Amino acid sequence: MHSQEFKKALYEVLEDTGGRKAAARTLRNFLIFLILGNIVLAVLETVPAIRLVFGDHLRFIQLGCGFVFLIEYILRLYVADLHPPMRKFGPVKARLRYAIHPDAIVDLIGALPLLFVLFLPNQAVTVVVILRLLRFLKLARYSPALRSLFSAVAAERKALIGSGLIIFGVILLSATLMYLIEHDEQPEKFRSILHGMYWAITTVTTVGYGDVVPVSNLGKMVGSVVMLMGYLLIALPVGVIASAFAREIHSRDFVVTWSMVARVPLFEDLKATEIAEVAKLLQAQSVRQGMTIAEKGDVADKMYFISEGEVEIRLPHETVYLGEGNFFGELALINQTRRTANVTADTDCQLLVLEAGALQHLMDRDSSLAKKIMAEAQERVQAGKKVLGELAEEELKQAGVFTSAGNVREEPELFKGDETKTEKDPAQ
Repeated sequence: MHSQEFKKALYEVLEDTGGRKAAARTLRNFLIFLILGNIVLAVLETVPAIRLVFGDHLRFIQLGCGFVFLIEYILRLYVADLHPPMRKFGPVKARLRYAIHPDAIVDLIGALPLLFVLFLPNQAVTVVVILRLLRFLKLARYSPALRSLFSAVAAERKALIGSGLIIFGVILLSATLMYLIEHDEQPEKFRSILHGMYWAITTVTTVGYGDVVPVSNLGKMVGSVVMLMGYLLIALPVGVIASAFAREIHSRDFVVTWSMVARVPLFEDLKATEIAEVAKLLQAQSVRQGMTIAEKGDVADKMYFISEGEVEIRLPHETVYLGEGNFFGELALINQTRRTANVTADTDCQLLVLEAGALQHLMDRDSSLAKKIMAEAQERVQAGKKVLGELAEEELKQAGVFTSAGNVREEPELFKGDETKTEKDPAQ
């Protein structure tokens, strides 16, 4: 294998792109296990009894994990110029720009403990412990939920800063009032506004340690109001983050769904708004490993998008495996012929299903959309294409579009007749 081919293969495995899904999945699971195990070991190493008995073994394991994370960081820098946004900068500049990317900085943090241990074994004990625990941030690379949460916090940073200012203002006002009210009664506990702020913080956050409490009637009244306000103030940032997180998840799911629909040749010429209308018709379906999705001989009245997992399609002369982002049964929406192959879930799958009836209902409402879809379907039938992710050729043969020699008929029966007939429900 040439160096460029090796580099490309390495990039596909590290970044989970291309056809090396199994290797990428194995590496991802290994790194996730290593990160979680490393965090557990970093915590256990601080227990004196465990450190006394297993200290040498734990240090050896930590060094091994550090070498893995360091090699991972170096390899990611090595393939950085293959990232689509970085290709235009050249090898050196692309790696420099990638090095300041948040993901690369987190990877560097994961590798730093090893460098500190090797070069500063005695001077950086506390820093090493903190950096080892910060390896938890590496999970964000493999967790869409964590990335969405970080994105939500970043998007609502102004609202969160505003909420923080309101909370700080309430704490400062409460501390000032309590200092003025309780200073004469408890001069040791409310010596200044700063001492009053300690009470205000523990009260607003509903912790209430009880070591500093008001004793005067007026002080108790102020304390009661502050305690009630604490619940309202906590709801401010929580509500902001929760709504932003839900919006981020919804936006991500919509973008993923929209992009999958837009890749289908049958819909690729539609406008963005029309693709969005089609995407709204999709229904989620979970399929366990080994379960049948479609059986040979069934009426092909549904199209499937694979949002997660892998399916197995058993054709007469070969077996095809389709993974995340692929689709099958495109022309089934129009032809509604019999299935020519069994489709089963090779792994646990999350599918998005588009039913022919739902699409037909949308086409009935929008005649221009119906014309576009039917025109594309007719063009694809006449061209006799086979597109990755759908069994167009097999379905066309079943519909009688192909001759026994495999040639396309000059006038497929599917589209005979006038335009009005073409736009009828394919089941009729």
